[in-house]
Amino acid sequence: MSKRKWTNMKAIEVEIVALRHEGKTRQEIADHFGLGKAQIKNWVRRYNLEQARQAAGVPPKRRGRPRKGALTSKEEYEYEIARLKMENKLLQDFLQSTGRK
Repeated sequence: MSKRKWTNMKAIEVEIVALRHEGKTRQEIADHFGLGKAQIKNWVRRYNLEQARQAAGVPPKRRGRPRKGALTSKEEYEYEIARLKMENKLLQDFLQSTGRK
């Protein structure tokens, strides 16, 4: 039986986790799915890292290349706050000048 070169690990993630909790070895899990031991080893390493990041409250990394000239979310947030404060001040001054406030 030849080993599969590629599989969608997210589709069988629940089963792999269940087999790991049963105490199966990486080789036994790999044989069960027809995968190589290295594929299971790498998946377990990535899964454990992902779980540790979630437990620490770290948000998942954004995928893909960032947009050209894009600001980080914190910078966008601070810029938007400053813009809204300025807009609010202008509206207050306008209302005060018209005698509505």
